Amino acid sequence: MAFQTWMKEANLIGGAWVGADSGKTIDVTNPVDGAVIGTVPGGGTAETERAIAAAAEAFSAFRDMSLMERCGLLWKLHDALMDNQKDLAELLTVEMGKPLAESMGEIAIGAQYVRWFAEEARRAKGEIVPAGVNGRRILVTKHAIGVVGMVTPWNFPSSMLARKVAPALAVGCTVVAKPATATPYSGLAWGALAEEVGYPAGVVNVVTGSAREIAGAMMAAPEVRKITFTGSTEVGKELIRQSADTVKKVSMELGGNAPFVVFDDADLDAAVEGAMVSKFRNAGQTCVCANRIYVQAAVHDAFVAKLVEKTRALKVGDGLESGVEQGPMIDMDAVEKVEEFVADARAQGGEIVTGGARHSNGGTFFEPTVVTGATQAMKFATEEIFGPLAPVFRFETEAEAIAMANDTVYGLACYAYTKDLGRAFRLNEGLQYGMIGINSGLITTVEAPFGGVKDSGLGKEGGSQGLEDYLETKYVCIDGI
Repeated sequence: MAFQTWMKEANLIGGAWVGADSGKTIDVTNPVDGAVIGTVPGGGTAETERAIAAAAEAFSAFRDMSLMERCGLLWKLHDALMDNQKDLAELLTVEMGKPLAESMGEIAIGAQYVRWFAEEARRAKGEIVPAGVNGRRILVTKHAIGVVGMVTPWNFPSSMLARKVAPALAVGCTVVAKPATATPYSGLAWGALAEEVGYPAGVVNVVTGSAREIAGAMMAAPEVRKITFTGSTEVGKELIRQSADTVKKVSMELGGNAPFVVFDDADLDAAVEGAMVSKFRNAGQTCVCANRIYVQAAVHDAFVAKLVEKTRALKVGDGLESGVEQGPMIDMDAVEKVEEFVADARAQGGEIVTGGARHSNGGTFFEPTVVTGATQAMKFATEEIFGPLAPVFRFETEAEAIAMANDTVYGLACYAYTKDLGRAFRLNEGLQYGMIGINSGLITTVEAPFGGVKDSGLGKEGGSQGLEDYLETKYVCIDGI
């Protein structure tokens, strides 16, 4: 297949495609049937240290490249992504499992991030601040932070890297990226694309292998001035602790437990559509998907009936097949985790209205599932599901809904459906989340800052704020004028 053009089975370090020093390789499998589709290097500390050295060596020249030349490279990278969108999407589907339509969308939004930051870099302005005494000028300037270490997850293996790589390259940082072991090819493809469009050797480096060794080498190296990580809260907290030794800047996009609140004045059809796209996109394996669906008592039964009808109609299968809306889960551990949530809900009186078991397709396929009678005592009320399970809770008042929605350590994304404008503003004040969707279940966009509060992380990706995370600020005092 054409996508194999981008299946790089080597790491990109200092402009050279190389294997692991030990010769070790890691099998990459297709979650549809578990078949091995290829191998990637099983690298570790030594390979990462060389990649960091290459990035550090390339930094000064790349930082000093003219702004328009850097922007021009990003435009070429955008075009390369879109010119090869179908092949890159097929590769993503084969290694990750999501439907091809979703993979096409992921490549497209990754390209949009590249274009956005190519434009936004031209607006990374400093300022001149009025001085308190005569004869002095105060200048505030922005500068590329340096070498950036990037660790990305398996669920969005291309776009998660896009919104880290694009702002870093836009301002003149160099990159050492570690893609997820389950889905390394989409990350390695970024190295191939960067090479193709003309990025100098050492500017973009991609290393696969031991997450502990690769991340450990990044954290230990003083040359790495920033770490950006997307993944679990547990690992993110450990990286934050490790960052103290070399005082690195960190940005963390961590776990979520998104509430999806439907009020009795909502457009129910729109709310159900929003719930479907939020909950079942990528088989529920997203950090911003609806984890808990709260429905006001007066419309609870009508909402559930519509939701169940839509859920039962979902087509489950191989993501490369036409019309498939839900692919397999990433691995058997993910399946067993969803089964634990279902068993816990059933044991506490929850009703499995549809689904609730492994799919007849076998392997890691799981039935799209709706549970009613959900309560705050059930595991999914406080833990992230990361699967195609939609628990529905009943509530009476607005204050109750806000309290239940906030009853979690997480604060990434949340959603609410209402026609009451005043309520929308009250929700903005009352909901403890970094992102809020009012009457929308799909809110990620390149123009806005993506990121959470509380245990969901630090820093922002996207928007003008996403550029700031790759810059440091200097103050210059000029006296004797």
